[in-house]
Amino acid sequence: MATIIDGKKIASEVRQELKSKIEWLKSLNIRVPGLVTILVGDNPASQSYVSSKSKACNEIGMLSKIEKLPNDTTEQQLLEMIDHYNASDDYHGILVQLPLPKHINEDKVIERISPSKDVDGFHPINVGNLVIGKDTFYPCTPNGILELISRYKIETSGKHVVVVGRSNIVGKPVANMLLQKKEGANAVVTVCHSAAKDLSHYIQDADILIAAIGKANFITADMVKDGVTVIDVGINRVEDSSSSKGYKIVGDVDFENVSKKASFITPVPGGVGPMTIAMLLQNTFLAYIKITKQKLA
Repeated sequence: MATIIDGKKIASEVRQELKSKIEWLKSLNIRVPGLVTILVGDNPASQSYVSSKSKACNEIGMLSKIEKLPNDTTEQQLLEMIDHYNASDDYHGILVQLPLPKHINEDKVIERISPSKDVDGFHPINVGNLVIGKDTFYPCTPNGILELISRYKIETSGKHVVVVGRSNIVGKPVANMLLQKKEGANAVVTVCHSAAKDLSHYIQDADILIAAIGKANFITADMVKDGVTVIDVGINRVEDSSSSKGYKIVGDVDFENVSKKASFITPVPGGVGPMTIAMLLQNTFLAYIKITKQKLA
């Protein structure tokens, strides 16, 4: 039976480490890191995400602000607000919650955020730096995946990592991060996607499998080899009449059966999910250190 990778526990450790550093800054009467989150429109899921991020900031003593803009906000108004926070000394991280209303160009908005405050790691300059192995902000979910692998002391060097999914948010960045010639990476990486005629052909050879395709219970026990490490990024709603909500949340991997063959596996929920906000906080703290050149004792 697999060791369960506890994302809640690791995320809590990361937050506690950051909280201690921020308390030290406060004890010296030094400005603390700040994150501003800009929300356009009234998408319920986006509102929930933004609220969770703000709450997490407050819990560790980080300055937090939410800018709520109406759905009819123009692209120019949003860009001007980003310019304002690019120039602010109080906020070291800027996050524009996606998706945006259709009349606003997401690429233009992402590119307007200063790369030094791009704590989502989506700016093309930061993406480019990631690919060539320079110091940069890593996107939060892929960064959380590598943090879990590192803290559970799972070897990656020379291992075959199979990433199922090629999104700009998870698949592409995590593949590039694991390719780098450094500790905690240096893996042989295969990226699979919808063009593959037989996904199981690749998956069966994985030492580490990262599933990020958004298909409930898609990866089954017969598709993986014994001893595989499984990182399940999927978050899917499936009907469940036994639940008061009428549904339950499952991953892209058939957890119950795959966990019998795996050596390590992340649950859904409680695996990768909690790490995303923890890494956002960490990126904001790193942005603060770089911008203020504050040295930690």
